[in-house]
Amino acid sequence: MKKSTVFGTLLTVGLSLTLAACGSNGSSSDSSSAGSSKDDTTTIKIGASNVPHAEILEFAEPLLEKEGIKLDITTYNDYVIPNVALDEGDIDANYFQHIPFFESAVAENDYDFVNAGAIHIEPLGLYSKKYKNLDEVKKGATVLVSNSQADWGRVISILADNDLVTLKDGVDPTTATFDDIDKNPKELNFEYENDPALMTTLYQQDEGDLVAINSNFAVDQDINPLEDSIALESTSSPYANIIAIRSEDAKDPAILKLVEVLKSKEVQDFILDKWDGAVVPVKD
Repeated sequence: MKKSTVFGTLLTVGLSLTLAACGSNGSSSDSSSAGSSKDDTTTIKIGASNVPHAEILEFAEPLLEKEGIKLDITTYNDYVIPNVALDEGDIDANYFQHIPFFESAVAENDYDFVNAGAIHIEPLGLYSKKYKNLDEVKKGATVLVSNSQADWGRVISILADNDLVTLKDGVDPTTATFDDIDKNPKELNFEYENDPALMTTLYQQDEGDLVAINSNFAVDQDINPLEDSIALESTSSPYANIIAIRSEDAKDPAILKLVEVLKSKEVQDFILDKWDGAVVPVKD
């Protein structure tokens, strides 16, 4: 973080990845704030997914400004770049990932990150153009899942809750892979080659029989998880979305205030009113 009366220009990410449809979008923050009368304003550069993360941050901006904190928000439609940007110091925090994904990314890349606080849950859903409910699913149906392994256990748990598969004894559902499935009476086929951001397109193009979509991508494409999914993850899910920061900033007052404001009643009420249960605030 840095203190300044000029809030800087927007962060532009020029990285490109081999993953399909990966990339970052323009920042949603306003960089034309030169001449602010506050001499002690702290700017936090934060990366976020477009929906709902950036929208939540935008709602919180005036609340944070009262605390002397300005947000410089960069939006991403990607699950890799935000952690790279945080690790390289291009941003001070990110808000796009759930806890199992965060823990996996830290372990795989040796990131010196910490979880600064859980803010909300986005229930993952199963969608279909062919079926109205999971009871109709035919033998040999194809289930399209993203290549984000941290979400595979979520898909398996939904199917297990609906008696379509069972897990092997002793397997932790949050880390389960499709190799951990014990019984699959309908012989479901799982395909998991595509980037998470592409799942809405596959669904809209009527690909596969079932498509697993994260709620942030669903609502970004005007797909209502509560109305359009044929099965939705429980809101008691352990997949809370968090503010991730570098370990060195764990006690930074501005970061602590950011998390405090995002957990405030004003922000929680906004989340509930805005997404009507498709996005649910975490209550400690």
